Amino acid sequence: MSGYPNQPTGYGYGYGAPPSSQYGAPPPSQSYGAPPPGQSYGAPPPGQSYNASAYGQPSAPYATPYSKPPKDESHSHSHGGGGGYPPAASYGSPFASLVPSAFPPGTDPNVVACFQMADQDGSGFIDDKELQRALSSYNQSFSLRTVHLLMYHFTNSNVKKIGPKEFTSLFYSLQNWRSIFERFDKDRSGKIDSMELRDALLSLGYAVSPVVLDLLVSKFDKTGGKSKAIEYDNFIECSLTVKGLTDKFKEKDTAYTGSATFSYEAFMLTVLPFLVA
Repeated sequence: MSGYPNQPTGYGYGYGAPPSSQYGAPPPSQSYGAPPPGQSYGAPPPGQSYNASAYGQPSAPYATPYSKPPKDESHSHSHGGGGGYPPAASYGSPFASLVPSAFPPGTDPNVVACFQMADQDGSGFIDDKELQRALSSYNQSFSLRTVHLLMYHFTNSNVKKIGPKEFTSLFYSLQNWRSIFERFDKDRSGKIDSMELRDALLSLGYAVSPVVLDLLVSKFDKTGGKSKAIEYDNFIECSLTVKGLTDKFKEKDTAYTGSATFSYEAFMLTVLPFLVA
């Protein structure tokens, strides 16, 4: 599969996009982070230094490669217009048991076989090490930390198990991510530098500031920031972190203002899964 979703014509205003005048200041008559009419959420408006014309095609808003099965409505965190915080009890346990699932209709038989080979006890779930081995059989070698982030992203749980439905979404998403990584690894070095990472994130709809970009490269560069480049494994980890935190932020920023209010409990439950993976 090609790995590239159809690109929309709109190019939305993204968190962290620097205005042409002063970084952090909102456009005239517009609150910081609010998308202009008809534009999508997750990329800057035309005329700013992260604009679409500077980096090729416009970005997809929270692009298809990161799509996952819809969350159960019972776990939704949407609230009324009062803007208050939910009590801590409204957040599901990060170690809640997974619901048994089945392969979606039309799943590639190779994907089914890959899962079943890993599921040696026939439980209908595979754990983190089994998932790591299953992905390695398709020449996709990942650290356990990246595997844990993948499992958290596709199950919304830290139980470190994954079922057929979630595995299928994960498998196809990795194919897309690989295509995106190779697209921006223009010198075919097996790594992408900070500018290539910026372009890759933009293609997915995430406009991060230069300061955030530097932090991401420093964090996910295996040399501790010396080479200022990240490999595919770390690119997946980086992208999952940016997407995951942005998605959690968006749950609170329902008006797309670029700001949100979190309770202490909600903040800890948002950030900690990405730190303890």
